[in-house]
Amino acid sequence: NGATKLLHPDFGSNLTYGIPYVVVADTQPKVPVTFDYDEDSDPGPYPIPPDAPIEGGSSSTGDRHILVLERDSCLLYETWNSRFVGPGWHCGSGAIFNLRSNQLRPDTWTSADAAGLPILPGLVRYDEAVTAGEIRHAVRFTVQSTQRAYIHPATHYASSNTNPNAPPMGLRVRLKSSYDLARFTGASKVILTALKKYGMFVADNGSDWFISGATDARWNDNDLNQMKTVPASAFEVVQSGTIHR
Repeated sequence: NGATKLLHPDFGSNLTYGIPYVVVADTQPKVPVTFDYDEDSDPGPYPIPPDAPIEGGSSSTGDRHILVLERDSCLLYETWNSRFVGPGWHCGSGAIFNLRSNQLRPDTWTSADAAGLPILPGLVRYDEAVTAGEIRHAVRFTVQSTQRAYIHPATHYASSNTNPNAPPMGLRVRLKSSYDLARFTGASKVILTALKKYGMFVADNGSDWFISGATDARWNDNDLNQMKTVPASAFEVVQSGTIHR
């Protein structure tokens, strides 16, 4: 029963958890990038530094995401299954997002994420949750089994499961307004407050109810662990548009 699952922060002070990102200037050299899924990927070159942080570390056997924000142009470059081959990179897939635009990827296209969404805008970041004390956007989470369907702004599914009770990619859920946050403190309270207002959306297949955050050694794990007491039943689905199959 999915409702008995508990929320889980998929990030913390251990730098092998969370998804790292790097901010570069528009003077960062662009290098060639090749892809396994050319048909769904935006062609290079990408401004990925040779020492760009890789999700899980350089020897990771996981998703190996790389996120590069080119701050002057507001362009976001994201890759999946990324490996340095000098002078550039070979990746599973890649996407470029103009953060000044709300334009979606073409229907059926993936990105560096299974749902075809940008990853960085959906991460919980320390600078928001702790430094600023406020998160002003929806966040990204994963579930183990998704439906062969997606809801915009997602544009891609990664499943053969046609069970209508399975969540489609892009499904948005929100923490119920009636859920009492009085016992929570610090970053956990800030994150849960944002989940009441903006909610979170299914972005990838992964462990159930795992919320994604940026890699940062400053996270207080005891603080974040408070979220592990929040049941999935405390959330409600936000009606959010046509289900594309």
